Amino acid sequence: MDLQFTPEEEAFRAEIRAWVADNLPKDISHKVHHALHLGKDDLQRWAKILGARGWHGWAWPKQFGGPGWNAVQRHLFEEECALAGAPRIVPFGPVMVAPVIMAFGTPDQQKRHLPGIMSGEVWWSQGYSEPGAGSDLASLKTRAERRGDKYIVNGQKTWTTLGQHGDWIFCLVRTSNEGKPQTGISFLLIDMKSPGVSVRPIIMLDGGHEVNEVWFDDVEVPAENLVGEENKGWTYAKYLLAHERTNIADVNRAKRELERLKRIAKAEGLWDDLRFRDQIALLEVDIVALEMMVLRVLSAERSTSKEGGKQSLDVAGLLKIRGSEIQQRYTELMMLAAGPFAVPFIREAMEAGWQGDHVGAAHCAPLAATYFNVRKTTIYGGSNEVQRNIVAQTVLGS
Repeated sequence: MDLQFTPEEEAFRAEIRAWVADNLPKDISHKVHHALHLGKDDLQRWAKILGARGWHGWAWPKQFGGPGWNAVQRHLFEEECALAGAPRIVPFGPVMVAPVIMAFGTPDQQKRHLPGIMSGEVWWSQGYSEPGAGSDLASLKTRAERRGDKYIVNGQKTWTTLGQHGDWIFCLVRTSNEGKPQTGISFLLIDMKSPGVSVRPIIMLDGGHEVNEVWFDDVEVPAENLVGEENKGWTYAKYLLAHERTNIADVNRAKRELERLKRIAKAEGLWDDLRFRDQIALLEVDIVALEMMVLRVLSAERSTSKEGGKQSLDVAGLLKIRGSEIQQRYTELMMLAAGPFAVPFIREAMEAGWQGDHVGAAHCAPLAATYFNVRKTTIYGGSNEVQRNIVAQTVLGS
């Protein structure tokens, strides 16, 4: 197993670094490095810049308009973007639904939806969780009834991240009550401008509007928007969740936030506190270990691709467990370092740049809000408790 990057890979890294430095808007990177609020315009502006270069779908194969990068190149691209202060690419389109459309969609669906995702023009949302159907997703109740050449959809989705911006939403819907719950689920693509779709905000503790309820009231969806076969949606959902869990780990963001934690500790006079430095060191060791796990996966993919084989270890769950726990740990240490300055600031004042100039704590904004927000990472994408059971069964064989 070789965890070192080749000269060709290092040259690729340098190319990506130079391009990002030339094209990433400075106001966006400033917001990312200081954990300021990123609006739709910020996120979509970066998406369109990447799309114009053909990199918004950076993990896509060439046959669907992507760059055709291998696993190592994709990792280096993500790392350089994160370290430069690029916002995370909103994953619902390019990372989640696009691979499903590529693998299971019809040619017409691929032709219709993939270009808009790549360009960054079309914003996708995810319609999975429901009240009473989160970690137990197979209990979902949103119903799609086939009537001729369309489905009539009724039900509710919840915790829909950034759903207020959505143009389209991919949904798991129940099309049959026969057999096991998983066998009666289908995968539908729904235009959010359709009559009967309504989005209601869920306002969080910090006053932010990140998540939503999405309601479907007799929404007509063309039957041609069904992905794959009816009642086979659970298979497509599992395929998508493997991509989501790997994305959640986000070791590159952890490396960037580790440096931010060090800056906060120095600004708050805690860098010389040996006990606190020990906690930072332990976190750094965990981040390095997570990175080594990622590099092991990349090394295995590099070797198996040459041999035409497939690696036997599915590590998506392992990466999700450790990555989400690390995210919670570094936000907790930032809170401890900032002390009273970690208390949420007035959002409007913070966006205007007031709080940093007047209280001298710009490095602390908005730590409490981020801390509370990140508590969800061990739950979404499949709770860590469930992931541990899966690892025990599939990896440890118990």
